[in-house]
Amino acid sequence: MAHMMRAMSSGGHEPSGETVYTNRLAQEQSPYLLQHQHNPVDWYPWGPEAFEKARKEDKPIFLSVGYATCHWCHVMERESFECGETAALLNEHYVAVKVDREERPDVDRVYMSYVQAVSGRGGWPMSVFLTPDLEPMYGGTYYPKADMVQGGELVMPAFTTVLRRLAAMWRTNREEMKAKGTAIMSQLQQALEQDAVAAAAGDGDSDAEGAGARGLSRDECGVVLGQVVEQLARRFDARLGGFGGAPKFPRPAEINALLAAHQWAKVTGAADAVETLHMAVFTLDKMAAGGMYDHLGGGFHRYSVDEYWHVPHFEKMTYDNPQLAATYLDAFLLGGQPRHARVVRGVLDYLRRDMTHAEGGVFSAEDADSFNTEAGHKTEGAFYVWTHKEVMAALGPQRGALFSDAYALKPQGNCTLSPRSDPHHEFGGKNVPIMLQPLAEVAAKHGLTEAQAEETLAGCRHELHALRAQRPRPQLDDKVVAAWNGMVISAYARASRALAAEKPPATPCWPVDGAPPATYLEAALRAARFARQHLWDAGTRRLRRSFCKGPSSVGAFADDYAQMVCGLLDLYEAGGGAEWLAWAAELQGVQDALFWDAAGAGGYFSTDGRDPAIRLRIRDEYDGAEPTASSVSAANLARLAALLPGAGAGAGGSGQPPPGAEYARKAARTLAAFREQLLQAPIVMPQMAVAALLRLRTPLRQVIVAAPKGSGGLHSPAASALLDAVHGAYAPDKAVLLLDLGDDACVQFWRAHNPQALSMAEAHYAAHAGDGPLVFICQDYTCQAPTADPERATRLLAAAGAPAAGAAPRPLDVKLPGM
Repeated sequence: MAHMMRAMSSGGHEPSGETVYTNRLAQEQSPYLLQHQHNPVDWYPWGPEAFEKARKEDKPIFLSVGYATCHWCHVMERESFECGETAALLNEHYVAVKVDREERPDVDRVYMSYVQAVSGRGGWPMSVFLTPDLEPMYGGTYYPKADMVQGGELVMPAFTTVLRRLAAMWRTNREEMKAKGTAIMSQLQQALEQDAVAAAAGDGDSDAEGAGARGLSRDECGVVLGQVVEQLARRFDARLGGFGGAPKFPRPAEINALLAAHQWAKVTGAADAVETLHMAVFTLDKMAAGGMYDHLGGGFHRYSVDEYWHVPHFEKMTYDNPQLAATYLDAFLLGGQPRHARVVRGVLDYLRRDMTHAEGGVFSAEDADSFNTEAGHKTEGAFYVWTHKEVMAALGPQRGALFSDAYALKPQGNCTLSPRSDPHHEFGGKNVPIMLQPLAEVAAKHGLTEAQAEETLAGCRHELHALRAQRPRPQLDDKVVAAWNGMVISAYARASRALAAEKPPATPCWPVDGAPPATYLEAALRAARFARQHLWDAGTRRLRRSFCKGPSSVGAFADDYAQMVCGLLDLYEAGGGAEWLAWAAELQGVQDALFWDAAGAGGYFSTDGRDPAIRLRIRDEYDGAEPTASSVSAANLARLAALLPGAGAGAGGSGQPPPGAEYARKAARTLAAFREQLLQAPIVMPQMAVAALLRLRTPLRQVIVAAPKGSGGLHSPAASALLDAVHGAYAPDKAVLLLDLGDDACVQFWRAHNPQALSMAEAHYAAHAGDGPLVFICQDYTCQAPTADPERATRLLAAAGAPAAGAAPRPLDVKLPGM
């Protein structure tokens, strides 16, 4: 393909009938790259063609990294990449390469490490200048169209200023610049190696009890949970919720760590259990009441620009929403509050309604910007904000007044709660719905009961949602990303069982559809089938990173495997079928082969190390918007150890340890690999702190839902009610086995993978032939008496592992490995 073509097209950025450009990105699948296909910049995708051109012509590479729903990426495109003068500078002096960070997180990680190291900050768009050997020389994030000057001093150079200066330096000092790039890359590599050596030096027999400084002992796991509470408490905003000031990002891993710490505090009788739970629940409530939650359509926006969780950065990301749904689900299981279940449903119904591929996969994101009919161009939040006049015209005076009071709408606009709410003065006269007072107070003011007000407001939300749908919608990033779909499968599957505990059962309350919980299990199954069909190459036994019109040529990364394994484990435990547990185990094996740090301390590298263009192999050590692969895998491995212990050491004469022992060893080594971070600053890896709870509770509780022959199997009403019940308590330290003794395939599967659990169930039914479906709850090599009572099963699991009052432990004749 010619490196730049001119064509007549109405699909470009120029008015119809005028000349526009089409570049190589037109051949790509990534929605982000396709957004730039008509730039006059001679863009290349990341790959050998661009690298060879740079080496042949001895030109530096300009690397631009962003994503499809990135607001400031759009700004820089409009200001610079659509500008003919800027494009001419780039095309003459550089090889311009465009990367979608969601498609190539490996490229993003390497050069973001550089930008953060040299500037102390990062973000997108990321702009980095590389030597032809892919070594960074200079970099930053967004560069403006013109020099930014404050107080007579240059605070940020224009992008064209940077282009001209670096081009001049390359002409006169290219060898020096190349040497600088080599030195910087070497320093980054040395820093990574030093971290790995330090971690490995602290590693050792981390499986052993009391491993002390050579592993993460059980006592130290308790310290980690206590420390994460202390560190979050110091940053807790007691007035508005969250941790730290504006901008406020939802970080589900922080809340997950608090809920895990609360669970451990209940076990140990610690005095701070109530306060720990309060920080988590108060933050969740403030987020859900704020404008960061889309009250009309469901789902969460990316983050809040102010301290009130009010005015958001309006993009909606798939990696945020299922994580938040799972966290609100845990809060519901701990407190039983209907408001938390309603948020779960609002998020999941949004994903089902607006973000789902026809075959079940879930798309990546919706943009922050959309076409503003008043302004005549795209602006941030145009789809979501309202004038008071629009609302009153749509709802009428009585309902409009109720809605305005409930969501703090004002004729002059409400984006004035904080100086940070509208720093660029974009939302004058506009309103972002936020609930600033209890619904009971609003209802009383309007002479209504709370139930009447809620019913009226649900109708208002539905009508405004329909009206909003007539506006130009934000652009959809229709990539289906493996990691994020793993998160979605997990949230759907868990909700399908846990929401059976809603009392009374949910009814439609827009944006909640009020569907039966089983609807979410079917959604999880469709997403899993999509992943197996479109993201899994059965021939090579490898996942692909993403799908968009076809499978990506980019292989999956460690977090893709980790999140997919987690989702499949949850799908199996929700009753999706043993096939998904088998695939989870297969994926875990592939992940271990590709990404496990066997030579170092343990844990998982983000990449497989086979691509020579990826100059650094990084082991992520920060649970941010997405948790690290190591944090997720530490929990996955603990669960697999309990579910699939195997038939015994050396089975079949192989001399190899049983699978459960290997899973448990890797789980312990993964925790040990991050020992220093966890003991000094667990707030950096809060999801790993959740895995520390599982270490404390090892052996995990095995929860066996068994159905005898002739009982109708696991899909009978009695067995289904028991499965709902075992998911009706907050019990992260459990592993759920489903045994259908009337299904020969199920019996053979468990005879191979957990014969001890199978034998126990078979022995019970041989002695009690009249029993129907039962739950066995086992821990520390003993089981509670089995129960057919769903409420009792939930109570036993909610007891944080302690035996229920009056229930004597029942010794097992056969001790269960991995328990």
